[in-house]
Amino acid sequence: MKNKANFSQHFIWLFPLLCLLVPTVSFASETGHMLTLGGIRLEFIFFAFTLLCVALFHHYTMFVSLAGLAAVVASKYIFLDDFSFVHHMMGGDGHEGEWRIMLNLFGLLSGFAILAKHFDESHLPKILPRYLPDDWKGGFVLLVMIFVTSGFLDNIAAAMIGGAIAFVVFKQRVHIGYLAAIVAASNAGGSGSVVGDTTTTLMWIDGVSQLDVLHAYIAAVVSLVIFGVIASKQQDKYQRIVKDGPSSVQVEWKKIGVVGLILLLAVATNYLFDFPALGVWVAILIGSLVVKTPWREINHALPGTVFLLGLVSCASLMPVDELPPASWVSTFGLGFISAIFDNIPLTKLCLEQGGYDWGILAYAVGFGGSMLWFGSSAGVALSSMYPEARSAVNWVRQGWHVPVAYVIGFFIMLAVAGWSPHAPHKNQITTVKEKTYS
Repeated sequence: MKNKANFSQHFIWLFPLLCLLVPTVSFASETGHMLTLGGIRLEFIFFAFTLLCVALFHHYTMFVSLAGLAAVVASKYIFLDDFSFVHHMMGGDGHEGEWRIMLNLFGLLSGFAILAKHFDESHLPKILPRYLPDDWKGGFVLLVMIFVTSGFLDNIAAAMIGGAIAFVVFKQRVHIGYLAAIVAASNAGGSGSVVGDTTTTLMWIDGVSQLDVLHAYIAAVVSLVIFGVIASKQQDKYQRIVKDGPSSVQVEWKKIGVVGLILLLAVATNYLFDFPALGVWVAILIGSLVVKTPWREINHALPGTVFLLGLVSCASLMPVDELPPASWVSTFGLGFISAIFDNIPLTKLCLEQGGYDWGILAYAVGFGGSMLWFGSSAGVALSSMYPEARSAVNWVRQGWHVPVAYVIGFFIMLAVAGWSPHAPHKNQITTVKEKTYS
């Protein structure tokens, strides 16, 4: 009740302000033209304000994203005569619409929540501590495990599994610098896989090939070595590892098999139908005939899913022709921006604009969010297990190795792979479809 009261006190002045702002600025814009304030279009102002509120009020992100979407849509209806949100979502007259991306994203996020629970209930994470060394190298091996797990499992799940193991093997005393490393390992591990991070999954849904993001692992591996060694030594000085896990645990291989089937059919249906969510849910239904399915995870994932869908919808409404040109310099900067603002809408904006090297972008927006605890969904999720992590000052001060690793990894990847923009991938997809139907 106290949190709700605080939320009301913080936001009580926002809604009157928005109500006063819209009719006031409506007189300052010509009909059919979007209002600009200081040269910035009103949609960008609402969008930036939404992202700021997400960072400040992380307990109410779903409501913030929906309010931001409502504000952006309302501004377009007020100032643009030809705008239709229904047309924007459903398509028509040569416009594809956003419905396929939204449906895919909803299906994948809710399906991956079930996948993560299957993996957790398989008890495989509980036996992993048996294979950890006793000194600082044990902490590093755990980070490597998180990194690898995140390549085929959602980064949130990988971070939570890693956090749960760390809670046990470090006797509930986990250094904040090591918590930052857990988040960084989960984000880095998913940056080169289209099923390992929501940002790369969004790229995949939008038509970017797995091969086009794979070279993100050049930077990700370099970064893992840098922050992993430093953070593991921090943790070893703070609390040495106790590696022995429970000896009576039996792995449920049927659940591991269902996890594998979900990933396999997701890849297959993406290739055949450009609809990976279909494969995820077909596999879940088949798996329900063999093992007990944790359907309750859909309810648990629903607020986060709605939150992301709201932000992605907001991003899709931004006029992308007014963004800075895509380059390695702007992509490098997006890594720092994603530490403050959510990386999902940033990725969506980049997809709409085109002209990026998708592997470099995947690393920047995926790993960059690790620099602050609220910069990625994995960080926010892990902070629910470790409330002491909710200090931006301590996160930066004790997890300083994460931004250092980001910079070094970025420039090594740039030197090795170069800047090779793959876009306009949407134009390429359209051309292929036109040739197919002609």
